[in-house]
Amino acid sequence: MIDLAYAMGGQATGGQGAGLLQIAPFILLFVVFYFLLIRPQQKKAKQHKAFLDGLKKGDTVVTSGGIYGKITGITDDAVTMEIAEKVRIRVLKGAVADYVKGEQA
Repeated sequence: MIDLAYAMGGQATGGQGAGLLQIAPFILLFVVFYFLLIRPQQKKAKQHKAFLDGLKKGDTVVTSGGIYGKITGITDDAVTMEIAEKVRIRVLKGAVADYVKGEQA
């Protein structure tokens, strides 16, 4: 009977090392997801926030819906754009996607 208890005690210590090896692929998978998905997404969101904070009157921009216009007014959460002569619209600041470059400006 003592031999059986001694043998079981030896297996318990070996099982702890095997448990760490079983969880290692999940840790590796999380690290891969972090560097391929999470980190780039956070970086892009940070850049977009900096872009929105840098908007000013007179900038020519395009919205995420594809509307081109010149900024005529800015508040904390909205942007007023002139899309044609004497035609102004108000859009959410987060809907502004990018500056207009080249001939489109």
